[in-house]
Amino acid sequence: MENKNLFQNIALQQFNQSNAIAYNKYFTSKVSDYNFQLLDNAYRSAGKTYAKLKIAIETNNCVSKDCSLELAGIKNLEEAPRTSLNFIASIIAEFNVTEEPNFDPNNNYAYTAANSLMTSKPGFSKTDGYSAYLDLLPDGSQQISFMGPAFEAPLVINNTALDALLESGTSLVVSTPDINKDMLSLMAEVGLFLQEMIGENGELKANAKISEEFIMMNPDGSFDYEIVDMGNGKGRNVLKYDLKKIEQKAKPFINAEVAGLMSSEQDVVAAWNVYISKSTSVEEDAQMAQNANAGASSWSYELDLPLQQDKKVLFETKYKEYFMNNYLNEFTKNQTPTVKEDAAVFDLAEAKKAKAQKFLDDNDLN
Repeated sequence: MENKNLFQNIALQQFNQSNAIAYNKYFTSKVSDYNFQLLDNAYRSAGKTYAKLKIAIETNNCVSKDCSLELAGIKNLEEAPRTSLNFIASIIAEFNVTEEPNFDPNNNYAYTAANSLMTSKPGFSKTDGYSAYLDLLPDGSQQISFMGPAFEAPLVINNTALDALLESGTSLVVSTPDINKDMLSLMAEVGLFLQEMIGENGELKANAKISEEFIMMNPDGSFDYEIVDMGNGKGRNVLKYDLKKIEQKAKPFINAEVAGLMSSEQDVVAAWNVYISKSTSVEEDAQMAQNANAGASSWSYELDLPLQQDKKVLFETKYKEYFMNNYLNEFTKNQTPTVKEDAAVFDLAEAKKAKAQKFLDDNDLN
């Protein structure tokens, strides 16, 4: 089912974004009717039902003792319009997630199809074989049903079930966490940068550099450099960082961030599927969401929730790798020396000779 969700979501997204239907002569020659009349159909007989209940109560001709059922029916009908409007608004908000740029295509594809219907996408009209119904049920709850060519079976959602999910902090359609935003905020919190390197928005400034305490030092207290070959016999120094020390400093903050994500395991699954699983770069991830490159390593909302401990540990490990590789490590590469004299371009052969001599001197090997 999960692969079907993935492929069907991708197909629906591509269909909606391709504009190809504009060149379908059959489609452009016929009427497209998107008036599903959800409220009109639902309340068409509500007035008569309300009147019958009122008459039964007033004439003391109720079916139930003390007219309890009839009174409950009156109450349900009086509250129904507001319930319907809130229900439809919640449905639309949930379905809108399917249009987010980092939407996880492992979500149930029926929600993408239903959103296409609700937002009047070309090819999802009544004329194209689609229908939607809002029903007022005898127990006072309401349900909405979606049917049509893209649905294997009718998609039925009850308002009480949806309300229970939303009130508990659970989504019908999972919105993928904004990992880029989260990790940019985390960068400023890991204790590797001085306070003056952090802007008023809580993120690092453009000129931010890792604190000097994490730079490798020589025994004499000078900075330890790595020499970069610039070609034509020239080279320059770049700072060397204590990556183990940096990782140890950042680890508690990363663990805390992961613990926060774990408070909503469906968010963890979405983040895993779209970003974390492949250990890709930030640039590759936008394309991953479209091409479904997470593929075989995707986690299933239906089968993998609640998450087992091994998956929680794996997510924490991969999350740390993703953060280090895509965000933190860029501040440890090709960083120019803070000492002006050491930042100058130099003759590579002379520098290597001087470095070898310094090693001999430091170790009394002359």
